[in-house]
Amino acid sequence: MQPRPLRTTVIGSYPFPSWLEFAADNLNRFGTADIAEMKEDAVTVAIQDQVAAGLDVITDGEQTRFDFNLSFYGHLRGIELETASPRQFGPPAHDQRGKHAVVGELTAPAGLGTVAEFERLCRLAPSGPTLKASVPGPYTMSGRLVPNAQYADRFALTEALLPIIRDELEQLVDAGCQELTVDEPSMSCYAYREDRGRLVDIFNRTVEPIVGKCRLATHLCFGNFKGHAVGLRRYAPMFPDFLEMKVDEIHVEMASREYSELAIIEQIARRTDVCVGIIDVKSYYIESVEDVAARVRQTLQYAPADRLSFAPDCGLSQTARWAARQKLANMVAGVQMVREELGR
Repeated sequence: MQPRPLRTTVIGSYPFPSWLEFAADNLNRFGTADIAEMKEDAVTVAIQDQVAAGLDVITDGEQTRFDFNLSFYGHLRGIELETASPRQFGPPAHDQRGKHAVVGELTAPAGLGTVAEFERLCRLAPSGPTLKASVPGPYTMSGRLVPNAQYADRFALTEALLPIIRDELEQLVDAGCQELTVDEPSMSCYAYREDRGRLVDIFNRTVEPIVGKCRLATHLCFGNFKGHAVGLRRYAPMFPDFLEMKVDEIHVEMASREYSELAIIEQIARRTDVCVGIIDVKSYYIESVEDVAARVRQTLQYAPADRLSFAPDCGLSQTARWAARQKLANMVAGVQMVREELGR
């Protein structure tokens, strides 16, 4: 059950401040000491915004990553990083995200960098909120790599990445991480056409060493690159198969889909906790406190308070910071309104 009924949390990413966006595009103009200071400042800002909103669970905003998973490729050996987007003009879409060539055995001898991120979060965060780390799963990570003679298809690439990510998860738990999300949006995007049992097996083998050692969650969404979805936006194909994932909580995207399939949280809550995406990160409509409270009440028709937590639909990296701040503040206030109604 939830450590606190109706918890408020986030998925992982948070908007870059404008100065960090500029710096990320002009790193050659900064020295190593400048960059180190920049990282500290950016994480401090993300923490402050989340704490000001009143969240029960916070992250470092993934401020030292280029994206929720893109920076991980820089830690891998055996690949040749693509330097330019394959399509530069026209409407923003997922086909502007290119793929990296695999040129050797896939390894990450120095890890993927998440332990250093978590240790920085621990050092900079105030006491009170629970601290969470997020790591992309191997199936999602494999999607940006091009198969070759050594790794014949996406599943072969996934199997090569699986022990790398499993080791990273173990190191995070050893470093004291007690709240951990393994993000597998590619699984939810393509579950309608893939062997779902195979996907669940991949996930469970990835997390096997840390099951029972932390509060473990997975985030299932339909993509959010430049505010656009990429997959078939339906959860029905995933269940009941995905209920076999060895997690304490499953997060589902609901707000951007007008709470279509909300009834599926009843099925999830019979097996595990469920985090409902109650804030639309793809829209600049700012959900009011009353909007949020009404949506929380709606979820309580399908799942008990002890099984529920609430978050934005996805990470907030593609949302302007001014909107993200207000959305989070209203989310927390709306959930608190219902807590008080329930006497929690």
